[in-house]
Amino acid sequence: MNSKKTVRDIEVAGQCVLVRVDFNVPIEGGRVMDDTRIRAALPTIRFLADHNARVILCSHLGRPKDASDSQFSLRPICSALSQLLGREVTFADGDLSTEVLTAVQDMGDGEVMLLENLRFCPGEKNKDPEFTRQLAALADIYVNDAFGTAHRDHASTVGVAELLPAVSGFLLAREVEMLADTLGNPEKPFVAILGGSKVSDKIAVIDKLLDTCDRLLIGGGMAFTFIAAKGHGVGNSLVEREWIDAARHMLEKALRTGCELMLPIDLVVAPEISEDATTFIVGREEIPDGLMGLDIGPATSAKFQAEIERAKTIFWNGPMGVFEVAPFESGTKEVAKAVARNNRAVSVIGGGDSVAALKKFGYEDKVTFISTGGGASMKLVEGAELPGLEALDAK
Repeated sequence: MNSKKTVRDIEVAGQCVLVRVDFNVPIEGGRVMDDTRIRAALPTIRFLADHNARVILCSHLGRPKDASDSQFSLRPICSALSQLLGREVTFADGDLSTEVLTAVQDMGDGEVMLLENLRFCPGEKNKDPEFTRQLAALADIYVNDAFGTAHRDHASTVGVAELLPAVSGFLLAREVEMLADTLGNPEKPFVAILGGSKVSDKIAVIDKLLDTCDRLLIGGGMAFTFIAAKGHGVGNSLVEREWIDAARHMLEKALRTGCELMLPIDLVVAPEISEDATTFIVGREEIPDGLMGLDIGPATSAKFQAEIERAKTIFWNGPMGVFEVAPFESGTKEVAKAVARNNRAVSVIGGGDSVAALKKFGYEDKVTFISTGGGASMKLVEGAELPGLEALDAK
């Protein structure tokens, strides 16, 4: 990230600064239900406003059909942001070339404005040249602080950066520092923990981690594709049959690289996913027909915890089971507890369900860093280029 300029590298006083933020947050009944992503953007917004920039914020929200899809309006976010920021944020929902442009021209130094949902215009996702030009015409400088969309080649993430001086905000810089720099050159032992349902979503990440980590702990639904690759039956457990060969190649690569790829040795199985399900503990080679694995078992939890306790660097993405349902939460809870208790390690959480688990079990303040990007964080860990990052100006 040191090769890209940040907001500290430019003069912003008296300048109109267009900031791409990620305010794609849950809204119910006109209220923001989780303001984590809004809070994450506050340092960049405050820095710009305190240094007398005219701050124009833009974001997407959900997947609206068009501008008539009012449930996806950013107006409720404007109110929440004003409270968090401690200063008034005006809302602009007009045409970019007329009403919004006029409102921007009337802004004073240090004032903050939020534009309406970018995806109300089809030109956002297809990087339409005219829409891109209209966005760029609002500002003198562009700042990308939306790590969660940095893997998208859209008008507001790449197009505008090609037309204006373009730098990173604090959040984007921190994400790259932790996910690329820290994990790319980790203090050893480096333990990575991957879960979730699909191997196909994370095979490139696994491939990359096998080159750098000492232990790779795999749980969740994706573990059963690996168990099947070892030739064992998995009952009714989730398996991606078309990815068994890829999983087998990863097991072989682990032997070559010296990274110990650790699968569950026991599992919590049940005939169904429900709060009152009858559960059993079985070995990974003993899953009965008609039952499905829905969590790692207690012996696996203990083994995983011991590895986590010895780590100096930890990366975690994905739950160990269906943690949202009480009979299958223990494995994820014990992993979260172990990560939180190891205060000697740098612990990086890769977003998504892992963050939800930390919040559910009360450990979100006990880790080093929580990524705000799901798909973007995985892309960065696997070593892929992020268009929104590559478009920024080099130092």
